[in-house]
Amino acid sequence: MEIRFLAGDDATLYRGIRLEALESEPEAFGSSVDEFSTLTLDDIATRLSADSLNNFVVGAFDGARLLGTAGFFRDKALKERHKGHIWGVYVTREARGKRAGHEMLRALLERAAKIEGIEQIMLSVATTQTAAVRLYRSFGFESYGCERRALKVGDRYVDEEHMVLYLDHLIPRLRGEVDRGQ
Repeated sequence: MEIRFLAGDDATLYRGIRLEALESEPEAFGSSVDEFSTLTLDDIATRLSADSLNNFVVGAFDGARLLGTAGFFRDKALKERHKGHIWGVYVTREARGKRAGHEMLRALLERAAKIEGIEQIMLSVATTQTAAVRLYRSFGFESYGCERRALKVGDRYVDEEHMVLYLDHLIPRLRGEVDRGQ
């Protein structure tokens, strides 16, 4: 498995896996298939290549096949530039349990930790996504709240756990203290 950061040339692959994610796990994402489908390949390519220092997507590949993605963006507001956010984490069914999510998250966190001024990384995860919550906790993410009814999918509500990782806690974990069983 190869882990690498996506570029504009990966727009077609990214579009395919993002649609798969939104279709197969609609309760796990704030975006919908209908919303994402309005983007052109040029829109996606631009998003993948614009401001790659503060915004990027990492992918897990098996040859030419994209098996998973995880995105990062940094807040733009002056008083919030110390915060980054993880979004859109997804691993295909056939790649689950093979550490793709772990390796993508590790690469994302290593890169984010090198961005000058980033002190904490935040994310939201549907409370039904227990494997994802376990993965995030293995890297040191801590819960700071639960938003009830954060998403509404059809007539069903989904709660989201809000988590944060303070970068001063991250470095020891990346040096090998992470539980290798995750």
